[in-house]
Amino acid sequence: MPSWGEILKEIGSSQRKDALDYVRRKYIKKLHEKRGRNVICYYSGWLQKPRIGGVEIDDNDKNTFMATIHGLDRTKGLDLIIHTPGGQVAATESLVHYLRTMFATDINIFIPQIAMSAGTMIACAGLVIYMGKHSNIGPIDPQFNGIPAYGVIEEFNLAIKEIKEDPAKIPIWQTIISKYHPTFLGECRNAIAWSKEIVTEWLSTGMFLTSSNPKNVAEEVVKKLSDRAMMKTHSRHISTEQAKEIGLKIENLEQDSELQDLVLTIHHCFVHTFNQSNAIKITENHNGIAYVSSAIVGVGGKA
Repeated sequence: MPSWGEILKEIGSSQRKDALDYVRRKYIKKLHEKRGRNVICYYSGWLQKPRIGGVEIDDNDKNTFMATIHGLDRTKGLDLIIHTPGGQVAATESLVHYLRTMFATDINIFIPQIAMSAGTMIACAGLVIYMGKHSNIGPIDPQFNGIPAYGVIEEFNLAIKEIKEDPAKIPIWQTIISKYHPTFLGECRNAIAWSKEIVTEWLSTGMFLTSSNPKNVAEEVVKKLSDRAMMKTHSRHISTEQAKEIGLKIENLEQDSELQDLVLTIHHCFVHTFNQSNAIKITENHNGIAYVSSAIVGVGGKA
């Protein structure tokens, strides 16, 4: 399969006005033909357009999946390729519920590069996660307007500790804590509990269903994925080997060179699309049905 540069050359040498779409869809179709399963790619362009909003998981994404799932033979299951910085927990829960309504648990997840936070949560809803040496997931760490919930609780606990030890620090901490509204700490705690609860359910009813004690296994994995002491920060990148150590069912893309080449070629195609167009988020299936969100109009449309 072609490399990043070869894909760029293929797009550039094409005489078609829709070269970006044509080349990208050609390789998504090839993956479908190899696997014999439905393929949907859910891609965010946040790395290419870091200052633009609308790149995270939100409630509109269900519309994009409705558009791309319509007409598919759902008995063939789903290979879902995801590349996302994460997003809203509520939207993520709703999206996974919809996907499982459509495909039950017959969902495999492919991560060519990054699926962070809520993207990791989606990955945990699959039966298996395909990752390579270049792939990363992240901690399960809900955020509010970019503020990690674990970080807020950690800050509050530190404030209590330091004030008890030295009341003279009260004015300093008042300035810091005053930026949060009165119920914010409770919301953070609820968000953390909620995230753990739904991911535990997805793992125990999917990836670990055949284990002797699915819930216990799932809880242990979720505990590690949400361990602030171990993860240190919301942006921690968890490698393929680390994901295996945590207990997730991971398949190495390198075990099948043709599969690896196809997945990475598709990834390169999406990167080029974001670099050369106004697209900021794309959901697309192997039949070429796509829902594209644009940076200019800020809304999506079928293509």
